[in-house]
Amino acid sequence: MPQLACHRAGARPRTSCELADILRCYGPAYRRAHRLPRSHLKVLRAIEVCRTAALGGHKEHCAQCGFQRIAYNSCRNRHCPKCQAFAKAQWLEARQAELLPVPYFHNVFTLPHELNPLILCQEQNRRAVLGLLFHAAADTLLAFGRRNLGGTLGVTMVLHTWDQQLRAHFHVHCLIPGGVLSHDRTQWLPAKPKFLFPVRALSKVFRAKFLDGLRRLYASGQLVFPAALTNVAPLADAAAFNALLARLRGKPWVVYSKAPFAGPDKLLHYLGHYTHRVAISNSRLLSCHDGQVSFHYRDRRAGDIRKLATLPVDEFIHRFLWHVLPKGFTRIRHYGLFAGRNKNELLPRCRQLLSADEREPVKKKSAADWLLLLGIDVTRCPRCGHQPLEWIELPPVRDRILYRATAITSTRNNEDTS
Repeated sequence: MPQLACHRAGARPRTSCELADILRCYGPAYRRAHRLPRSHLKVLRAIEVCRTAALGGHKEHCAQCGFQRIAYNSCRNRHCPKCQAFAKAQWLEARQAELLPVPYFHNVFTLPHELNPLILCQEQNRRAVLGLLFHAAADTLLAFGRRNLGGTLGVTMVLHTWDQQLRAHFHVHCLIPGGVLSHDRTQWLPAKPKFLFPVRALSKVFRAKFLDGLRRLYASGQLVFPAALTNVAPLADAAAFNALLARLRGKPWVVYSKAPFAGPDKLLHYLGHYTHRVAISNSRLLSCHDGQVSFHYRDRRAGDIRKLATLPVDEFIHRFLWHVLPKGFTRIRHYGLFAGRNKNELLPRCRQLLSADEREPVKKKSAADWLLLLGIDVTRCPRCGHQPLEWIELPPVRDRILYRATAITSTRNNEDTS
């Protein structure tokens, strides 16, 4: 039975395993046992080689005290739990610079679970249906902004595809300022401080817009129904597909709305935990022994109690791959006032009408700049403080045998080798 690097004799003591450890140990067997699309293979490979000699890196050397440290390169794949801290920090800073001095609201639009098999069966379906989720939710909110408030609303949306146990749960979180810019751009029209739009009305309009869009996707042949999947193949028949639409139209759809009582900054940081992460973080993984992966999750229905879940490693990897997004698919989108083509003109106008100070443009920071804000100077020797450290580039290791050895042992970046 394979054993993870974090559980091997002589390995650095660690409180938990990591996703990369699990994939390095069990990924090859999983690939042999399952026929995977190219997009899934690329994600598995990227996470396995992340911060190993397979991607190259550099050696840091202090000429004064002899300290040495090897740092391997990151894969930068958006599904890797190690590679998104820098992107997340940049995103949060940019969004905070765009916040208006008004109350903000938090809405969530959720798809019924009856659609999960259709979405998961093919990447083509995933791209089409999740794109429709964005458009239907945005069209609903913008329409309510025009009709109920009399102007243009601003919306930032973040797609989540998972629940706490890695099951499929497709929904979008929306950050919405409490007011609109009038159509003639001469007024800021505020919403009520504790109420944006009626949730039941939002749910009905969202359901209608989504189902109309789903019917158009079917009619235009943009959905596929693999014959091998007995829970999806029958939907290729028009009568069966229309029956599904009728069932979905006859049930209430979940739309959640709440004003973020702690303010928009807190909500942004909450969303930031999910904007640049997929399915599960390494901090939630507890162990992987004898083909069983254990992790903790929060049971929302039981009062947000922290519980333990254990899955066979094949099922764990299978669930993780449910949440791999199609190539080029954007999971963070902006509409109305925040749309890329509008915000440079409309946001300054909103600030002017709200008598708010104009924000300074956000200057992009390097990874070293962000670390320096945390008190970490990567150019200075951590042992003697000498500056600067000498860097020696290390080319990627291409030899397969050498890769297998380094992939297992090099599970952490910035290891001390002195």
